[in-house]
Amino acid sequence: MLALVLPAAGAFTVPDNTAARGAHGEQLAQAADPARRPRVAAGTLAVLYPDIGEPYRKVFTEILEGIEDQAQSHVHGYPVAASADPVELQATLKNSGCRVVIALGRQGLKTASGLDLPLGMVVGGVSSVPDAEKLNGISLTPDPALLFSQLKGLLPGVRRVIVVYNPQTNEPLIKLAREAARAQGLELLTLEASDLAGAVRRYETALAGADGRRDALWLPPDPLTVDDGVIVPMVLRESWNRNIAIFSSSIVHVRKGALFALYPNNFELGRDLATLALARLNGDLARRGVAPLRAVRTALNTRSASHMGLIISTSQQRSFDAIFPEP
Repeated sequence: MLALVLPAAGAFTVPDNTAARGAHGEQLAQAADPARRPRVAAGTLAVLYPDIGEPYRKVFTEILEGIEDQAQSHVHGYPVAASADPVELQATLKNSGCRVVIALGRQGLKTASGLDLPLGMVVGGVSSVPDAEKLNGISLTPDPALLFSQLKGLLPGVRRVIVVYNPQTNEPLIKLAREAARAQGLELLTLEASDLAGAVRRYETALAGADGRRDALWLPPDPLTVDDGVIVPMVLRESWNRNIAIFSSSIVHVRKGALFALYPNNFELGRDLATLALARLNGDLARRGVAPLRAVRTALNTRSASHMGLIISTSQQRSFDAIFPEP
């Protein structure tokens, strides 16, 4: 059995040259220094988010609270439905003096894309964004560098990470993951799959040849290669039998048996999005790209940890934001 000294939640050791630090690092550094935060003038910043019910609405409410905290001002939030009248919304934003919009979720992004915004928009609350290099924002997908750092903190003997992915949707994420793995001394085995049957075959082959002492399996945000009805049950069952660690960016997977996951800290994500929006209000319009999520929480499955021979004390468990099975 292995006894571990775990890093506090969020206390990840990530090399300074990680890609995630590049485009947005200086802007997001303002979040830790209140003296550097410019106060936004009333009405110049607005938030568009999907008009949906609970529990999903709570996610966007928490992000909006973080935006207001960072902006040090009340920020108008506009729930938008698919049937929203863009002409009416455009007039409302213009009359309020809005210059920058933070677009949350796919509906928020779709609506904002059809508006004439003086200083453009900042994107958030989506896992992937088409033409991300032309936009500015933060995705809901955790930075692979943080995932790998947490993995090494729990299982320092792991040398290789296996991932099955759909290149049509996740190639940019895998590019980041390759850089992060290289920086942290990990081998990243990437296996492409373009349909469900192909993904099943990839997992079967990968798990058959995996060694639980040195290998771990990463489940990226991908509805095809991480299909909840077929792939996830199969992978969890086989990894349990073969004693192979699984980690993810979905707290649901930890509830079902994955070892750990990183998932969004909605309030802190809101603060980071506000920092990017405030930079645009201050004239910084050159930055492009949608950065991976670094405002994260951590979830751990103690049953899976025990099965792998990890001893995690009660005090160490407190460093995680969510523990499963729930006490």
